[in-house]
Amino acid sequence: MLTKELLKQVRQIEIRTRGVVDQVFSGEYHSVFKGRGMEFSEVREYQFGDDIRNIDWNVTARFGHPFIKIFEEERELTAMLMVDMSGSLIFGSSDKTKQQIAAEIGAVLAFSALKNNDKVGLIMFTDKIEKFVPPRKGRMHVLRIIREILSFEPEGKATNLRAALEYMNNAIKKRSIAFLISDFMDTGYDKILRIVGKRHDLIGVVLNDKRENDIPPVGLIKFTDAETGKERWIDTADKKTRYLFQQLRERNRSQRKALFISSRLDSIEIQTGEDYIKPLVQFFRLREKRW
Repeated sequence: MLTKELLKQVRQIEIRTRGVVDQVFSGEYHSVFKGRGMEFSEVREYQFGDDIRNIDWNVTARFGHPFIKIFEEERELTAMLMVDMSGSLIFGSSDKTKQQIAAEIGAVLAFSALKNNDKVGLIMFTDKIEKFVPPRKGRMHVLRIIREILSFEPEGKATNLRAALEYMNNAIKKRSIAFLISDFMDTGYDKILRIVGKRHDLIGVVLNDKRENDIPPVGLIKFTDAETGKERWIDTADKKTRYLFQQLRERNRSQRKALFISSRLDSIEIQTGEDYIKPLVQFFRLREKRW
């Protein structure tokens, strides 16, 4: 059963994100994500200046004077949201968790696709595939996707990016836009990332929280791993401990960035306590310049 609070959250996200799509992303999604090519539309009589390579010789022979083929961009695309639902996504040191931010970003991307009459699908994963929502069109379908991300209770807690990417590669045969929304707290997905990136237009959306990188010196604290349940007491007042923790996080971040660059894939860095619209806009505009 859908609670009133959940319906209220979904409605608030719809209002907020649809406004952003209309005001900020109007036209940019269309220009950045191209259709699969050109498809035949109709024929018309040849006019001076038309490309003679487009002459339809069969129609021309039938009517005794030249006709040309008219082509239109084949626009319909499929956007897949691959959303990490592991235990680490419930963390957030600001007013929203990474999971809530994932829902809002997913809504922005889904409504952008909807505005361009594209299909949207959803893959939710932890250390296994938790749920697959096949790509469809329509506002109600997008609202369902937002509800799923906000309210779904996964069975798993850990993260397996390799399994998620393998599922995407097997389930979606037609070339699609794939947004991988995760905090990327995992390893061993390098090879399949490159494979999916060659088959689909794959973009990483990296969710970060400042408290995961910068631990305040507040003394002895018990840390619980949200994905394994393991607990450990750490003295945050110790400078060396904080330094080693920062170094570990920075090494993981550097390795991930290097992987995306070497695989010729785009990624977007999102901080939970900051406005996510700015990095999304930067991504769209930088990518538009490359076309």
